[in-house]
Amino acid sequence: MPVAARRLPSWAWVTGLTAGAIVVVVALTVEADKGPHPTAKATGAKPSASASADAKPSASPAPTPKAAPVPDESGTGRRIVYSLGQDRVWLVDADDAARRTFTVWPGTVDPAVGSFTVSLRKDATTGSDGVQIEHIIYFSARSGVNIAFSNAVDGSSPPPASGAQTGGIRMPKADGAALWAFGATGTNVRVVE
Repeated sequence: MPVAARRLPSWAWVTGLTAGAIVVVVALTVEADKGPHPTAKATGAKPSASASADAKPSASPAPTPKAAPVPDESGTGRRIVYSLGQDRVWLVDADDAARRTFTVWPGTVDPAVGSFTVSLRKDATTGSDGVQIEHIIYFSARSGVNIAFSNAVDGSSPPPASGAQTGGIRMPKADGAALWAFGATGTNVRVVE
């Protein structure tokens, strides 16, 4: 007399498949940890203020000159440093090492020198100059103008319209994405001369 085959309950199949998936993920994680790790590189090419609205980012990176040092008077700890005189931003880790630095195009209204914090972040909007912008990080206001870091969605950064009061500090698209990832709400921002 033949014996009927016994079926495994569905919970046993689900448990077995889940355990197998976890083993595969752990094995892949261990292997990935052994490989090379990406690092952020400082960019040093200064953008031209005469870039046109239809300018396209270059596909080949410019040679990177020696990165500008973080200003001495910029405080300590994890922070965003913005130099008014150099039109430059540094992303500084908790150990006071610059993770990334890049030049920016300032608006017509500069923030005051001092310490601030990131107060608001917006994914995207239209800037006061009519340009579509993204990665907007607000940290100050002056003369009734909100001051924020951002980048143009199309990667361009035309000069502000003459006579317009703008507080947007624009940067190349890749730098805008890096600043967005670094500058969570509450992050310290230090503005220096």
